[in-house]
Amino acid sequence: MKSTHIFMLLIFVFISYWMMRVYEPFLQNIIIASLLAIATSKLNFFFLKYLKSSVLTSIISTIFLGLIFFVPIIYFLTKLALYLNNFDTDSIDLVLEYITNLINNIPETLDFIKPTLSDFLDEVEVSKLVSQFFKFSATFGKISASFVKDMVFILIFYLFVNIYNKSLLEYLKAVFPLNENDINELFNKVSNVMGVVFYSIIVTAVFEGVLFGAITYYLGFDGVVFGVLYGFASLIPVIGGIIMWIPLALYELSNNNTMNAIILSLYSIFVISIFADTFVKPFIIKYISDKILKIQNSINEILIFFSIVAGLSTFGFWGMIIGPAITALFISILKLNRKLHENLK
Repeated sequence: MKSTHIFMLLIFVFISYWMMRVYEPFLQNIIIASLLAIATSKLNFFFLKYLKSSVLTSIISTIFLGLIFFVPIIYFLTKLALYLNNFDTDSIDLVLEYITNLINNIPETLDFIKPTLSDFLDEVEVSKLVSQFFKFSATFGKISASFVKDMVFILIFYLFVNIYNKSLLEYLKAVFPLNENDINELFNKVSNVMGVVFYSIIVTAVFEGVLFGAITYYLGFDGVVFGVLYGFASLIPVIGGIIMWIPLALYELSNNNTMNAIILSLYSIFVISIFADTFVKPFIIKYISDKILKIQNSINEILIFFSIVAGLSTFGFWGMIIGPAITALFISILKLNRKLHENLK
């Protein structure tokens, strides 16, 4: 019997190695899809309760994820690609001309920096800027294509993880050297944290994106595009919104629309940054945790915040999912390990 177990273990290690080799290009997509499935597991179980079909439930959950998470990204990438394709390089000359006039009319109190700015402007060559622009366009095209490809595979893997989630859980319960209660507790803690992070990110991004989209539409811009842009920018802690409204305010100033620049700046600071991000966002997190998911989160919100920051800095865009998942799993394993040691005493 012992030799049989050793043989099966060797076979398992051998096959696992080749499975890793085969699916290595998709490993990150599979991990992200699995984490998203864990984050939305309560939503999936809710649909399953009424539909009674794991396949139909998984399809609806995948469509739901695609609509709220991926469609805005694809829409933005498409609009930006069209803009880059139709970009008029003559506008670079107009911008440089505006900056030159701005330097020439600089206040006397700032005359000491005028030579430095003029020297810097003299070194700027339009031909090089145009060349850099086309290089950026080509690079952006490659990144966009890769990003869309990853999103498609994530949705596909997400669908299959949801279809077979019950079988996967039963298998893990059978092979893990833990009792069923400990495995359920481990899964529930990670699922709870991931659920709070995922839904709060989506809701706050949509909420702040709508607010910014409304003001940009009022000022004559494409409110949908700028709303989507701000929604994703808001995922970046602390500086997220700044990278959106400051360039737009400077653009309005360059077109002598001073009042529009002031309105946009004040609105972004007081309505979005202070009111929405500082006061409404914690309420959204608490409401999702207590009222929608109905959980008592055992991990501090500040730790979750830093896990998102760490994840973004390490893994890029998808770090907002991976960071909290690893942190939640690590803390849950520490607690479970302590519990097991106490039971041995």
